[in-house]
Parts: sequence; C-alpha cells; structure tokens
Amino acid sequence: MFRHCHHWISPNTCMPEQTETHIITLRGGKKGGRRTAVAIPPPPICSKESPWHIKMKKTKAERKEELEDTIEANPFITDEALAERFDVSVQTIRLDRSELRIPEVRTRIKQLAETNHDDVRALQNEEVIGEIVDLQLDEQAISILDITDDDVFTRNGIARGHHLFAQANSLAVAIIDDAFAVTGRANIRFTRQVYVGERVVAKAKVKKRSPGFPVITVDSYVNQTLVFKGEFVMSRGKEA
Repeated sequence: MFRHCHHWISPNTCMPEQTETHIITLRGGKKGGRRTAVAIPPPPICSKESPWHIKMKKTKAERKEELEDTIEANPFITDEALAERFDVSVQTIRLDRSELRIPEVRTRIKQLAETNHDDVRALQNEEVIGEIVDLQLDEQAISILDITDDDVFTRNGIARGHHLFAQANSLAVAIIDDAFAVTGRANIRFTRQVYVGERVVAKAKVKKRSPGFPVITVDSYVNQTLVFKGEFVMSRGKEA
C-alpha cells in the first residue's frame, strides 16, 4: 500500500518544467514489512515535442492576419501549401483570400511579371527554363518552375537534377545586361529532393559585378525550403 506520495500527476496534464524527482514510499502489508522507495520521474514538460501538448487552433482573425503576411513574404505560395501550413482545408484558404481580396497565385505571379520585369537580352524567351516573374538586369531575378510528370523519374516521382540546374543556369544568363552571356564555371549543390507537383522558385542575385566575368548566385526553394544552391561565373561581351 501507499504510505506517502508527494504528488499525483494526471497523464493528460501539461506541467511547467521541473527537475525534482518524486518519491513514493511503499510499505508491506504486515507490521514491520519491508519498505521500498520508488523514484518517479518529473512530470511531462508542456512543449510541442511532448505527447501531452495540445495544439491550439488559431482564430479566424489570427489566421487571416498571418495568411496575409505569409503571402506578402512569398507571393508564389500555392493554396495547397497554405492549407498545409495552417492545418485547414484548401477551400478555407480560398475563402480567407477572397475576404482579404488577395488574388490567386497565378494572378499574383502575372502582376509581379508586369511590374518587375526588364527585357531579357542574353536569351530568347523560349530558351528560359521556367517562367521569369521578376527581372532587374545586373541586379536580381526570380523564376518559377512547376515540376510535371515529364520532369521526374517514373519510379519515384523525383525531379531530374538537370531541370533544376537548367532553371538556375538560364536565370543566371538572363540576369546579365548584355546581348551575349555564357556560363564559364558553376559550383552547385542539391540540398533536398524535389517531387512532381512541387513549385520551384529560383532567386538569382549578382554577387560580383564585372565587365567581363560577373558572378551570379542562385538559390532555389520549394515552399521556402532550400532545394538547390549554385554559384555561376559568367562570361559576357562580344560573341567569339
């Protein structure tokens, strides 16, 4: 039987962090019976990693405010990715967008392309892999690439690496404010596998300006997760 117990904690209760060990002393049924001290570990800490943690849903007002901030920070994010992020249905996201008067992703991309787009000089439009939605020559550029069934390995749905490279490389060429530009050297790294149905957003910046050999960095993301990183040394000027 229990002779003494400091605390009893319900397994469904989240407690503040404790480091103290709880002791329960047990006594045998007969007089003079053997006593046993049992150490009980501290109660669970209330945290996201704890099985006792209860995830609180955001209110509609909180969700809409965060939704607006999220889309402003990443206008290329899809309704499906937003639904997963906020743990709601796609229809709920679309309703929230409608109430906030935020257009769908394709319209947002089109608006960006119309307002932030210089003309590509070093490539023909059909030579660009992906869709350029932001281009400031010799400064920065952004393109998007939707991964389709034609871009992946059939057995596992993983995108072939050369598609991600081609998107980044063509963006590095397109950013050059010159009629002729080619890639001299590239240092690249794939940081995460990309799957069919995902949207890759490539962001290029001029790291080093040079009249002959500018250096361009390109980081590619899926839902703000880095999937590709590259540095391209370009050659610009008259065609040999």
